[in-house]
Amino acid sequence: MKIAIYQMKIIPGEPEKNIEKVANWLSTLDDVEIAVLPEMWNTSYTLKELVHITSDNGQREIEKLSELAKQYQINIVGGSIAVRVEDKIYNRAIVINKKGELIHQYDKLHLVPMLDEPNYLTQGNNISIFEIDNVKMGVIICYDLRFPEISRKLALEGIEVLFVVAEWPIERIKQFEKLLYARAIENQVYVIASNSIGKCDNTVFGGKSMVINPLGEAATKIILGEGTIQATVNLELIRNIRTKIPLLKTRRADIY
Repeated sequence: MKIAIYQMKIIPGEPEKNIEKVANWLSTLDDVEIAVLPEMWNTSYTLKELVHITSDNGQREIEKLSELAKQYQINIVGGSIAVRVEDKIYNRAIVINKKGELIHQYDKLHLVPMLDEPNYLTQGNNISIFEIDNVKMGVIICYDLRFPEISRKLALEGIEVLFVVAEWPIERIKQFEKLLYARAIENQVYVIASNSIGKCDNTVFGGKSMVINPLGEAATKIILGEGTIQATVNLELIRNIRTKIPLLKTRRADIY
């Protein structure tokens, strides 16, 4: 399963321009099954402006990604987008299959106090899995990564691939890397992380988008600027590791 990650330099507060950037990027991909975008790629962290620049239920972005998915016959893990639902704003992950169908959405559970998210966004209350080509997958958003319970819940529901979409600040980027490796090892999954670069107000985002296999090994090289990271997910590796080290089967669910 071939994956392409867009380490994107998001234009703050310019959804139409960012949609155009994503469309141009998707047009460059060849022989890729899943394309992955970062967190809030439509707006970046222009929190005070979101009420004015978001679309109802994210329809503007969803309709465009659906069109592009069908055009290029590619599944899109559409990072997350800021969406307006009545009088509330959500940070919502979306997944669209190559038929152009919206097959999954997830609202960020954990809002970031350091970035003032709770004053502008509404947290989600549910987490679930989705499937692409009969492979169970999950997606979490940025700060969610710090809470191992959410990834473990998805692992217990059978995911083999965990997507982490982020706008993780450069000042804490080493923590981002360590947490990604931990989630891959402890849940015996591929972790596919898309983080943005660039700046919004006073926050600089740190990139380091990557793919980590279930052994805790990097399957990609780090790039410093905007660009594409590609990797192949080896499903047999996941299954072999889980047979040799039956981690999830030997946990003490009767105690913890």
